Amino acid sequence: MQSQHVGSLRILTSLFFIWGFITCLNDILIPHLKVMFTLDYTQAMFVQFCFFGAYFIMSMPSGYYVDKMGYKTGIITGLVIAGLGCLLFYPAAKAHSYGLFLSAFFVLASGITLLQVAANPYVTVLGLAETASRRLTLTQAFNSLGTTLAPYFGAVFILSTLEQSTDQIHLLDTQQLANYQTQQAIVVQHAYLFLASILFMLAIIFAQLKLPRIQANSHSTTPTTAPQLNAWHYPHLLWGAIAIFVYVGSEVAIGSFLVNFLGQAHIAGLSPQEAGKYVSFYWGGAMLGRFVGVALMQKIKPTYLLAFNAFVAVSLILSAMLAYGEVAMWSLLAVGLCNSIMFPTIFSLALNGLGAHTGQGSGILCAAIVGGAVIPLVQGVIADTIGLQHAFLLPMICYLYIAFYGLRYQKML
Repeated sequence: MQSQHVGSLRILTSLFFIWGFITCLNDILIPHLKVMFTLDYTQAMFVQFCFFGAYFIMSMPSGYYVDKMGYKTGIITGLVIAGLGCLLFYPAAKAHSYGLFLSAFFVLASGITLLQVAANPYVTVLGLAETASRRLTLTQAFNSLGTTLAPYFGAVFILSTLEQSTDQIHLLDTQQLANYQTQQAIVVQHAYLFLASILFMLAIIFAQLKLPRIQANSHSTTPTTAPQLNAWHYPHLLWGAIAIFVYVGSEVAIGSFLVNFLGQAHIAGLSPQEAGKYVSFYWGGAMLGRFVGVALMQKIKPTYLLAFNAFVAVSLILSAMLAYGEVAMWSLLAVGLCNSIMFPTIFSLALNGLGAHTGQGSGILCAAIVGGAVIPLVQGVIADTIGLQHAFLLPMICYLYIAFYGLRYQKML
């Protein structure tokens, strides 16, 4: 990497940390809201549907916005929008409205979408094309630090107040229910007001920084096919978008159901607060794996490492589906280690060779993050139908596709 870009890359890592923290906090809010509003699995997954649905709706406009206004402006705007989304949690909690919560999730995710569309390709162009996967993997490791700390933070400050189960809430009278919901609302309000203040502070800091102006078409990449009219004409980008769709969907689905999975008597029988702390192992594995992945990619082709990790994830999920107790518990938690290098590797491989269409390509890939909305919701329906443990068949199939993408990537160019 050019020495003049080192400082910029360090600054950008703070963004990866904060949006990882906020995104993973959903895994704690889902069981919290599930009990608070007495939801079934399908209804609870509308949190992720609204959050990741924003990626599908806002990614393409965000891509065009970044191409027109630049990476830095995109980052600042994304931080402000995300901060406003966090502020919306205050009236949503005060009104005890699940619908308002879902709206707040959508606005928050719209800001994070713009952040991702701007920051991910910015990292890929801050240096040589051949080291883009390692560079993005390194910054994503700090994203994983945020996802690792968020479940523990949420378990201590949010789930610790969750004293009633869904069945117990049904037994409360009107006044008791109102008092309980008010107590739970205050916890959520304080947490998201704190996050809003951090996001606005970061926006002010980035507005003052002098970041290098790098245009997407100035990035020197290894030629793939002949230059195309737009990003939609690159097969490896489109297949990569599908890989992003199924990867994010699988990662989010597993994280979203972990608290409930670990709470089942035949798995671990943990309370929501204790199970929430264990979710940190899932995301912590991704963080550790990314640091290891940066080193391994110096010896192993990213495509081969991607396929290997995907096959191991399939094996672990199968074990979690068929086993019980600690074997099932740790098998599912260990999938996080396999997730480590997947997103940054798929993202950088898919953007390889796009040149002037990098911004549009980034928008397409970020739109594919809508998998985080669709797959958890579908898994919720499956879980309500055949049981939570067997519903993990869906993410297992998704990881099989990721292995296919890694093995067949060269033929897609």
